[in-house]
Amino acid sequence: MIALLSAPSNLGLRPPEPGATPGAAKAPEALREAGLFTRFIDEGAIDDGVVLPRRYRDDAEPGRLRNQDAIIEHSRRLADRICEVISGEHRPLVIGGDCSILTGVGLGLKRLGRFGLLHVDGHTDFRHPGNSAECASLAGEDLAAAIGLHWPEVADVDSLGPLFLPQDATHLGCREDDEHLAEVRSHMRATTVDELRGEGITAAATRIRDGVVSAELDGYWLHIDVDVLDPTHLPAVDSPAPGGLAPEELVELLRVLAPSACGADVTVFDPDLDPSGRYACRLAEIVHAGLADLGTRI
Repeated sequence: MIALLSAPSNLGLRPPEPGATPGAAKAPEALREAGLFTRFIDEGAIDDGVVLPRRYRDDAEPGRLRNQDAIIEHSRRLADRICEVISGEHRPLVIGGDCSILTGVGLGLKRLGRFGLLHVDGHTDFRHPGNSAECASLAGEDLAAAIGLHWPEVADVDSLGPLFLPQDATHLGCREDDEHLAEVRSHMRATTVDELRGEGITAAATRIRDGVVSAELDGYWLHIDVDVLDPTHLPAVDSPAPGGLAPEELVELLRVLAPSACGADVTVFDPDLDPSGRYACRLAEIVHAGLADLGTRI
């Protein structure tokens, strides 16, 4: 059974403009209003509540993430809830929020065993202190942190890092011109949008799923940053990039990946960029169509 868990964090994002606050924290309630929660609950899911973050502060400084203490505190509490959900034999579907919630997801899973990660994202999110002097926003650095390539405060929370071993992680969905693609491929498997299409979405998704299913693993998690969609279909995200998936392609991908996943999260939708609610309704349809069978084949 799916357990819906809201994680309305915007802590990992840069301000959209000086003095402003990112709107991603409003995503769970915008998607609720668009009918996402009702769709799942009508099919037997439960609403497991919310893990609230601290107040957003634009307090980045050299050698330290923006909202670093708040991110770590939120990650621990999100990890607690994920452990409770999985131990109760439910499948968590975490509605974020920004990509910094992957730290809480990984922390919870690491407490339970060894899990794989399928990182579906329009960007590799692989900025880290070893390749950039501009580290500050975990939402653009979450994959690097998840495999241990970041400051210890976020890559080794509670001495449990790396949260995912590089060989257990796969990235899919970035564009061919992603600046960190080559480095990502030196650590883990990666498949771009063009490669997904070239191979065929279902065939590529089946290969990727089979590559992360292993007797050595206790399962795998599915992370979905909705900027994997082309901005002609969903522009209401923090960092839109052309060349992404169409809605039907993302649904096709998720329908292969979700049934064998132990849980999933959905991130980076920004309702401030969707005043009419049009894109929230579109995203609610995509998420439900793609993830309705989450965890059913475990």
